Amino acid sequence: MAEPGSAWPAAELVAAAQGGDVDSIAALVSGAHPNVRRFAHSLCATPEDAEDAAQEALIILYRKIGTLRASSALASWMFRIVRNECLRRARTVLRPHPTPTAAASSACSAEDEVLQRLEASKVAAAIAELPADQRRVLIMRDVQGLSGRMVADALGLTTAAMKSRLHRARATVRQTLQLGADHD
Repeated sequence: MAEPGSAWPAAELVAAAQGGDVDSIAALVSGAHPNVRRFAHSLCATPEDAEDAAQEALIILYRKIGTLRASSALASWMFRIVRNECLRRARTVLRPHPTPTAAASSACSAEDEVLQRLEASKVAAAIAELPADQRRVLIMRDVQGLSGRMVADALGLTTAAMKSRLHRARATVRQTLQLGADHD
């Protein structure tokens, strides 16, 4: 998934870092930084989230390099960490945050807010039930607002495959929400 010309650190450096060599760990973090940063920018909704996700991934790399099983798995391990961090940040954006003006609103708008929160939790539950591959595409495309090409590239898919997964995910969420409405 790394772009041409942006090689990951050599396996020997990764192995030395796994063994606890401090200089190797520092060189590994420094060498992985451009790739991690690039991937974070392709996945996260905002440049600020991308920078934070990249930093978090590099901190995890620094702290947990000894737990990496195979030195050849560094790139996929780092991409998974970045992806998870971007998804975590997207979920916090989706959570409703109380506002001071909401507290000063009338009882009717308090009811509306409760209904909106219930609806948001139903949507979140429906998304959580999706298979992981469909959930990733849906979150990246519809929640984070990434372009179809960016989503496809980040997940290693063709645009057609990404669109197919997105369509299935949307249809499943729509069906789940409709079934829930029919039972209410």
